[in-house]
Amino acid sequence: MTGPDPSSLIHDLLTGDAPFALIARDDATVEVLTGTVVDVDLLADIPLIDGDGAPREVLALVPFRQVRERGFVCHDDGAPLRCLVIDERTPLPRAEVLASLPSAPVALDGAGFDIDDEAYADIVRRVIADEIGRGEGANFVIRRDFVAGVEADPRVAALTWFRALLEHEKGAYWTFAVVTPGHVAVGASPEAHVSARDGVVTMNPISGTFRHPQGGATAETLAEFLRSTKETEELFMVVDEELKMMSAVCSDGGRITGPHLKEMSRLTHTEYMLRGRSTLDPRDILRETMFAPTVTGSPMQNACTVIARHETAPRGYYSGVAALFTPNGAAAGVTHDLDAPILIRTAYLVDGRLRVPVGATLVRHSDPYGEVGETHGKAAGVLGAIGAIPRDTVPAADADPDAPVAPRRPLAEDPAIAELLASRNDRLAPFWMNPQDPDGSGPFAGRTALVVDAEDRFTTMLAHQLRHLGLDARIVHWSETTDPDVDAADLVVAGPGPGDPRDDSPRMEAMRRVVSRRLFRRAPLLAVCLSHQILADQLGIDLAPLAQPHQGLQKCVDVFGEPAAIGFYNTFTARVAPSTIERGITVGSVTAVSEPTDAVSPLPADGLDIAVEVAADPETGDVYALRGPAVASVQGHLESILSRDGMRTLERLIAFAL
Repeated sequence: MTGPDPSSLIHDLLTGDAPFALIARDDATVEVLTGTVVDVDLLADIPLIDGDGAPREVLALVPFRQVRERGFVCHDDGAPLRCLVIDERTPLPRAEVLASLPSAPVALDGAGFDIDDEAYADIVRRVIADEIGRGEGANFVIRRDFVAGVEADPRVAALTWFRALLEHEKGAYWTFAVVTPGHVAVGASPEAHVSARDGVVTMNPISGTFRHPQGGATAETLAEFLRSTKETEELFMVVDEELKMMSAVCSDGGRITGPHLKEMSRLTHTEYMLRGRSTLDPRDILRETMFAPTVTGSPMQNACTVIARHETAPRGYYSGVAALFTPNGAAAGVTHDLDAPILIRTAYLVDGRLRVPVGATLVRHSDPYGEVGETHGKAAGVLGAIGAIPRDTVPAADADPDAPVAPRRPLAEDPAIAELLASRNDRLAPFWMNPQDPDGSGPFAGRTALVVDAEDRFTTMLAHQLRHLGLDARIVHWSETTDPDVDAADLVVAGPGPGDPRDDSPRMEAMRRVVSRRLFRRAPLLAVCLSHQILADQLGIDLAPLAQPHQGLQKCVDVFGEPAAIGFYNTFTARVAPSTIERGITVGSVTAVSEPTDAVSPLPADGLDIAVEVAADPETGDVYALRGPAVASVQGHLESILSRDGMRTLERLIAFAL
């Protein structure tokens, strides 16, 4: 028995009008998917079950605007959550598909970036100064679009570009073409955002971008990139952000493996793999992980706000996902597996206009022109493949054009490169590198903890660690936190969040109330990062912006007589006079806490006298931790992968507070 003829099938796709998708997920096969298109409003509406109760396969294009389902802001362009309900899947040999696809170049008109290089560099400067510099987050991704006019038939253009990407863009997780009414998407995405197979959830954060020099990458040029502090910290920050998501959807929080190299035609990236177990519906997993910090920023909610401030046009499908839901034969429970690459390195064609969006990850030490170059590098793989710019195929002057070309050894196999990659893990928290599944038998078993979320989902990682220590922990958003909630818990963890702790916004006022209420009741409290600053302010300790933000920075600090490597994500700091500190610790008494307006017991009219210990930098006076009667706080993020001594320090501070 022979399979379908690839040339006939490709001819039918070219000349017909039915929607289809082509997907290459390995080096041997191209999957042809055909069916009907259904647009829905919400992820929960993706039609995974037919009218008779039978599971069906669906390929969904999820636009960026779906972040509204999580309550986040965006420029809303009305892009539909488009579902191709698959009637037939046909696997074909990749080589035969390539031979059948059109190859004549597709002419482009008026090609160029919609934001020129100088204007984009100015955006980078503003984001660093006005957003990262004000404590709005650790990193943000701002995009620009390469645009051009296209007169070719959309189906011809789609299949031509798909062929070009298969031939010229290596290392992609998915190479794909999705053709639906009025819309074409063709791409070679390097990054699997999230997958779920047989209850195992995998995320694949990729960050750090090495642009290959002319003639290709070498071990020497790559080694220089791998030693870059900026590129290393950029990857650690996105791993932290995706661990927040993993901790929300996986009972075991998520385990890190890597780092690895993702080698492509013009770029090499660094990446980690995160895995954990979940029993959630794959649509719920997708909702809780919208969208990758590698294309938005962190913390996620504020990143969306910053994107809306600095991008003037909607994103469409850029930074969303292509989500393939496949029935897995389960008789009950989770009936579908999920495979969802990020929609990046993708060309969109609508109404005769080509658009290739690209973005750079902006961090505290970004160079504006370096980030301009990164957008060119990211666009180059797609643009070179489709002929918008020259392909990087210039041979050496003395090369024999007829000589056979030996396959290049992957750079990751070079011993020096492998050693550089492996050395990155020396800085990381063993907790997240090892298998972990809290069983409730930790040192604080039988106690309850309320984690108050101040709009940074580091709280999901904190809650996971608290459960590992035996606490029965639950998370409540600041806007939904009630006084009875705050009073009832054995331990309240006032969480981290973006912004200036001196603001009088509703969020800051709510967090001040949580901190004050626990202080006045001498009830155990742990305050983290933003809440540590709020606590310090209420205790009469000065707050000040840092000269350089500590976003994604690992520091080794003294925490009450014990050195600890901790990850910091702060733009503001509590600060005492260095002259008052002896060996990094001072003991004092402050009277600056105001009585909550609805206090339930008589309290001193002039405030509450609290003796606190301060762990601070002996030179700058920056306060790293506080502890006093039933209260402890820390400026760093003990839950971060950068906190090598995080679990030990967390246990010490909780024990003191309790």
